[in-house]
Amino acid sequence: MNAHRSVFTWTFPILYQHSRSITTASTDMTELQKDISNTMEELMIGEDGKPLSKAAIKKLEKQREKDRRKQEVADKLAAEKAARDAASPDYSVDCYGKLPMNQSVARLNETRTLISEVNASHVGSSILLSARVQTVRPTGSKMLFMTLRQGTDSLQTVLTVNAESVSKHMLKFATSISPESLVLISGEVIKVDVLITGCTVQEYELKVSKIFIVSEAARLPFTLEDATRPDSDFTEESGFSKINLETRLDNRVIDLRTITNQAIFRIQAGVSKLFREFLDNKDFVEIHTPKLIGAASEGGANVFRVSYFKESGFLAQSPQLYKQMMVCADFERVYEIAPVFRAENSQTHRHMTEFMGLDMEMAFQEHYHEVLDVLDGLFVSIFQGLESRYKKELATIQRQYPYEPFMFLEKSLRLEFPEAIAMLRGAGVEIGDFDDFNTAQERLLGKLVKEKYKTDFFILDKFPLAVRPFYTMPDPSRPGYSNSYDFFVRGEEILSGAQRIHDSAFLKQRAEEHGVDISTIQPYIDAFKYGAPPHAGGGIGLERVVMLYLDLGNIRKTSLFPRDPKRLSP
Repeated sequence: MNAHRSVFTWTFPILYQHSRSITTASTDMTELQKDISNTMEELMIGEDGKPLSKAAIKKLEKQREKDRRKQEVADKLAAEKAARDAASPDYSVDCYGKLPMNQSVARLNETRTLISEVNASHVGSSILLSARVQTVRPTGSKMLFMTLRQGTDSLQTVLTVNAESVSKHMLKFATSISPESLVLISGEVIKVDVLITGCTVQEYELKVSKIFIVSEAARLPFTLEDATRPDSDFTEESGFSKINLETRLDNRVIDLRTITNQAIFRIQAGVSKLFREFLDNKDFVEIHTPKLIGAASEGGANVFRVSYFKESGFLAQSPQLYKQMMVCADFERVYEIAPVFRAENSQTHRHMTEFMGLDMEMAFQEHYHEVLDVLDGLFVSIFQGLESRYKKELATIQRQYPYEPFMFLEKSLRLEFPEAIAMLRGAGVEIGDFDDFNTAQERLLGKLVKEKYKTDFFILDKFPLAVRPFYTMPDPSRPGYSNSYDFFVRGEEILSGAQRIHDSAFLKQRAEEHGVDISTIQPYIDAFKYGAPPHAGGGIGLERVVMLYLDLGNIRKTSLFPRDPKRLSP
């Protein structure tokens, strides 16, 4: 440590006492300055806490002067270099810069290439593309590497100063581009000798000839590199900054740009797409039911009350009653993908107050297992579709969030509730014949099932009637049980469904037994008075399916802008 950095200077105020006249009060300033100087010298303290000697002070002053001159030289050299650069011809002036705001003034119909499309056919050719700047890495004064990103795809580019097309000014401009800025860039595709492992395009790079900023990014709250690292990278030695979930959610737009999140929400979109495709092929009709309703969807208390002009309304807990009414209206097979709302004050890893529901309902001919077969086939189709169509996205997610490959059977395992109770008791769990499972028991059951049957996905049929909604059909041969079922993934429930009561008198009786005010659901009860087919269905939580399939551990990671009891923004 330099001596002058370890010196503390104490100064004390000089107190004046006015005398009979201003002249008398005026002190000779030269003498005063000497006094202050002497005081300062006496109070300059070294590392050992003792005042410095005059010789030490002189040595310190000499060092300070030396440092000042050194800085002057450095400043002069920097100024001279800047002057030389400014004076040198900028032959690339038309090849870089910041574009004016796009206000749709003209349409040039330029062909732009996607990063995912770059291949051997482009080698030696010039391409134009729009992308985000992920990283800028200068290597010396005449070259830089820039990584560009489009969604989950990335490409390395190189900018090298030369006498024909790339000036030092252009390189300096490119070096100053902030991460996450949008750029319009063109250049020649080059095949590389060594694979670029840090990019999705590994065999080629782009030799930049033009680069323009389309939209400049401000300073980021965190780097996307840190936001994309697996947990194993965050060690004391690494020095990396781990981004906690709350910070991610507070800055969700930035967080969603990571290639992992891009992949997660493409998987989520894939689940919805596969759900829709399968049911469309089974002659289902997509419907859209009200989300503003006049009474609690299922007679429960966990509803959001809203002001509806001079009355009160509610946000729908599910489309359940309307799905059944559509079956009564002879649509027979219906499904919906829409938000549902639950006013449950549950701050857990798998609950939210708003989520996307994938719901279906269908009439059957003889037995509710006809519906169970359709739902079984639906999930197998979804799992197979994810594996075949989304390999790239699954591999991307696996790099940041490693998980065990999802195991399922082509003919799904079906157990009945008493069998599950027996398995839990065999593992030492004390549970009654008609007790519902808690979260820990569900997970244990999932573990036991996987050990015995080698599957992460199974169906549990014949739940106790007492733990199901009022519209659930009782089991006709086993008192206390019902024609209802849940589907499980990695030991957690992802679907709940049942055969519904389709007789209006029996439905009214069951509702009254559950304490439901019939006047609030009278239109629903009335729908069954005019003849209703036997029917069954189920409701799926989209975010929960994706969370469990990818084993992400928290449902907020699979919701674009999650809502829970503590979060209503962004």
